[in-house]
Amino acid sequence: MNMRSLIAICILLGPLLFSGCGSTRPEVDISQEEKQAFRQSEGEPVLISDPETAYEIIIIDPGFYSWLKSFARPEGYYSQSFLENRNEIYVINWNNRVLLPGQYDTNLYQWPIDYDPKIDYGYEVNYKLYNYFIYFQRKYNQRLGPFIPRL
Repeated sequence: MNMRSLIAICILLGPLLFSGCGSTRPEVDISQEEKQAFRQSEGEPVLISDPETAYEIIIIDPGFYSWLKSFARPEGYYSQSFLENRNEIYVINWNNRVLLPGQYDTNLYQWPIDYDPKIDYGYEVNYKLYNYFIYFQRKYNQRLGPFIPRL
């Protein structure tokens, strides 16, 4: 092996060897009250729908409804374009994980989400979908994008 090959290997392996050094992901601060909402075993399902687009999602995670009412930012806090942009990123990452069952927990990522960024699903659909992604990431310690799932 000549010196040029050795340098090429070092350049290729360098980022892999040092990618974890110097930066750590900030922890998500979750209160005891929020953890209690995550542990709920009973709760009503949340229906996300828009009759105009015939788009519907039913979230049956028992703690989500309580969490949405207690911890999520109120409706109107975010703009619809903000919600749409974040939802697009989260859906892409979610669907990629559904397609990689060997790498991601199939109990968490069971079905793909059909979300078309060219369709206007309305504020309520985007608001509840976005908040479900925040809830999901916080509850299951997942990261569906480059953003820390904060409240």
